Amino acid sequence: MKLLASVAWPLARPIGRRHRLADAAMGIAAIAMTVAATLAEPLDHAMQQAGIDTGKDTASTRDAGSELSRLALPTREVMIGAYAGAPYTYPSTVSLKKSGQHDFSVEDVEWEAKPFESPIYYGARVIRWFDGGRTGAMVDFTHSKALSLLGQEKVFKGTISGAPAPAKAILGDVFRRLEFSHGHNMLTLNGLWRLAFNLPRLSPYVGAGIGINLPHSEVQLKTAPGRTYEYQYTGPVAQAVIGIEFRVPRMSYFFEYKFSIASYEVPLTHRDGSILFVDLWRQFTRWLSGEEPPGGFAWTRLTSHQVIGGIGLRVGATPAAAP
Repeated sequence: MKLLASVAWPLARPIGRRHRLADAAMGIAAIAMTVAATLAEPLDHAMQQAGIDTGKDTASTRDAGSELSRLALPTREVMIGAYAGAPYTYPSTVSLKKSGQHDFSVEDVEWEAKPFESPIYYGARVIRWFDGGRTGAMVDFTHSKALSLLGQEKVFKGTISGAPAPAKAILGDVFRRLEFSHGHNMLTLNGLWRLAFNLPRLSPYVGAGIGINLPHSEVQLKTAPGRTYEYQYTGPVAQAVIGIEFRVPRMSYFFEYKFSIASYEVPLTHRDGSILFVDLWRQFTRWLSGEEPPGGFAWTRLTSHQVIGGIGLRVGATPAAAP
């Protein structure tokens, strides 16, 4: 896909808001059905291991059920998880400046995510819950996308190629490409807090954290001689989460709402990159040398709502003490 993208960049086609919401709803429903289907096997396996059988007397069944509940209680442990979901990103102002050539801004640029088209929306995380299982720390990586709707007419202010920018113009008449499609990547370190709840298998939690943006920037003006097509560090990101975890022995299923704010300062290098770490090293060496990017810089802020569902494997647990 990357090879194809380097040969040709088709313009983004606007998709109606109602259609996008319907796609998101169907995707979330699919995730919910998948999780519901996968719940049956581990629950049945856990019950068999605990010796629960409908032929046993009520007292032994009750004791085995109590043991299962104890094994599912929050405790000191590590969880390794993965998730999918759907985001919504607010419109934002995009600014671009190149000394002596451009200094303009575009208001209310709308973004779409296409979370169920390749590359899909996904994430991975590692959580370390501390003694008692009430507080924890999480390293969270999220791969989202932000693709501008190039077919829309927008308000421009400033100068483009040394001349006054048009009051209004189709975004695609100025930009050949404006997106972060491989993707709008966020890496954060978060603190987590479990909330008191009277059902042992259900564990609500909240959290917040900060981190860095590592997008694959894909930006090119119609008048520019080259494109920027590489992984970059573009600034800080902050996020807040609220979710609920359904716990069975050794496994967890979670549903979560995330809110993120990502500040972007994109160096327009007019170069095609390769892999993440190589691109970041080249960016670092350019920064050390004081080299200005040939295309200047672009700025924006991506503010997003995200709904996710995922599954996690718990390891290294210290079982909670029996009541």
